[in-house]
Amino acid sequence: MLKGREKQIVDERIRKINELEENGINPFPYSFKRTTNCKELQEKYKDLKAETVTKDEVKVAGRLMSKRDLGKISFAKLQDEGAFIQIVSQDGETDEETRALFKKYAVAGDFVGVTGIVMRSNRGELSILIKKVEILSKAVYPLPDEHYGLKDKEERYRKRYLDLIMNQDVKEIFKVRSEIIRRIREFMHERGYMEVETPTLQPQHGGASAKPFKTHINAWDMPMYLSIAPELYLKRLIVGGFEKVYTICKNFRNEGVDHSHNPEFTMLEAYEAYADYNDMMKLIEDCWEYVALKVLGTTKIKRNVEGKVVEIDLKAPWPRKTTAEIIKEYTKLDVDKSSVEELKDFCKKNKIEVGENPTWGKCVEEILGEMVEHKVISPVHVYDRPKEGTPLCKRKRGDDRLNEQCEPIGAGMELGNMYSELNDPIKQEAAFDEQLKQKESGDEEAHEKDEDFLDSLRQGMPPTGGIGWGIDRMVILMTGAESIRDIILFPTMKPEGMIDKEENGKKKK
Repeated sequence: MLKGREKQIVDERIRKINELEENGINPFPYSFKRTTNCKELQEKYKDLKAETVTKDEVKVAGRLMSKRDLGKISFAKLQDEGAFIQIVSQDGETDEETRALFKKYAVAGDFVGVTGIVMRSNRGELSILIKKVEILSKAVYPLPDEHYGLKDKEERYRKRYLDLIMNQDVKEIFKVRSEIIRRIREFMHERGYMEVETPTLQPQHGGASAKPFKTHINAWDMPMYLSIAPELYLKRLIVGGFEKVYTICKNFRNEGVDHSHNPEFTMLEAYEAYADYNDMMKLIEDCWEYVALKVLGTTKIKRNVEGKVVEIDLKAPWPRKTTAEIIKEYTKLDVDKSSVEELKDFCKKNKIEVGENPTWGKCVEEILGEMVEHKVISPVHVYDRPKEGTPLCKRKRGDDRLNEQCEPIGAGMELGNMYSELNDPIKQEAAFDEQLKQKESGDEEAHEKDEDFLDSLRQGMPPTGGIGWGIDRMVILMTGAESIRDIILFPTMKPEGMIDKEENGKKKK
C-alpha cells in the first residue's frame, strides 16, 4: 500500500491524467508513427559537430528517463529499445502550446512522441529540438531514482520490467540470449536436424532423474506431469523414421534453486540415428564454437570462477578424459583400482555423503561432483560414467561398470549430457524395473516404467546418439552472468509475502 511521499506523487499523476482528459487530450492514444529511432539517429549523426542545427525533421518515441526545467529551456533524456537521445524544448523555438504541455504534464516515466529538428548542443549532446510533443502513455508510478537505480537483486528479478527500464546492460544480455538461440537453430539446420515439438503435459514423467511437478487434467480426471525431459518422445520419432531431430523446450523439475538451477529452464535435446556418444561430443563442441564466433566474434570468454577472473576457450575440439582419468588428475585417487570400501573411506575422510551402502559407481559420481567439477575451467568431455548415472544408456564396450555417457564440464559446472542410447527393449525394461525398486525404496527421482515407450523400442530403434544441454548455462557462460536468474527474464521467485513471513520468523527466534 502506498504511503507518504510516494502516495502524493501517484495522486498528483492521476490528477494530471484526469486534467488532460478534461482538456480533450487522450493521455493513452492508440498509436504514433515514428520515422526513425534513437540508435539510427546516433549512428547517422555521429559526426555532427557541436552547436550545429540541421534542417532534418524526425519523429521519435520512447520513455522519458529524466527531465530538467530551466526556465526558458527544458531538457529530457528519451530512451527507446536501442539507445538514448536528448530532447530540448526552448522558448522561441518550440511553440507556446507545445512548450506548456511538455513543461506541465510530461514527467520521467512517461512515454512521449516527439517531432523535431536534429541538432547537437554546445555540450556535444545529440538532441532533437521539439516542434511538437504528444503524451503516449502517462506513467502512474514514478521510476526508481536514476542515480541509485534498481540495486536490490530480488526486486530486479521480481520486477523485471523495471530492471529492463533502468539497466541497459540487462537488456543487452537478453538480446544476446535471443541471438544465441537463433544461432543454435541455424547450426542445427545446417547439420540436417529437424526441429520438432514434444509435449509439456505428459501422463508419465521420464527421460531424466528428477522430481516432477504434478498437475491434473479435469477432462479425463487423471494426473499429469510437467515435462522433466523430452527424451522419450524424441526417441519415439527416431523409431518412426526421422533420423536427426532436436527440440528447444522448457523443462520443469521440482528441485532446489541455486545460481545454476531454476525449477523451469530451457534446454536443447537432439538425437541422431546411427550415431553414438562420440558423435554427440563433436556436435556440442562444434555448436558452441559456432555460436560463440557468430555472437561474440571469439571463442575466448572471461568469467569469474570462485573469485578469480579466468579465460575460458570454447574452441573445438574439447579435451576428452575418462571419469577415472580426471578424478586421478585432481585428487591422485585411482578409482579404477579402488574397491567400494576404499572409496567409502576416501569419501568419509573428505566429508562426502554417499549413504550407508553405496555402490562403486555412486562413490565415483560423488567424488567427481564434490572434488573435481568446480575446479574445471575450460570445457572438458568427461566420459565413461558409472552405470548408476542413467537407465537409458548403453553399457561401455568392455566394461560393464560404466555407461557410454559423457558430461562436458566447464566453468565449474556441468554443461551437457550425452549417451550412446539404449535401444535394446529387453535391457531397457529390466533397467526400468530396477528403477521401480528404487522408487519403492523412497527415491523420488527414480524413473517411471513407460510401457508405451517400451512398445516403441520393441518396434526397433536404430543405434542412436543423444545429447542435451542447458541453454541457460550456455547463456551464463557467453554473457558472463553470475546466476541463472540473470539470464531468465522471469525466474521462479518466492512470493513477497512468503519472504516477509520467513524474515519475521527469524526475528522471533
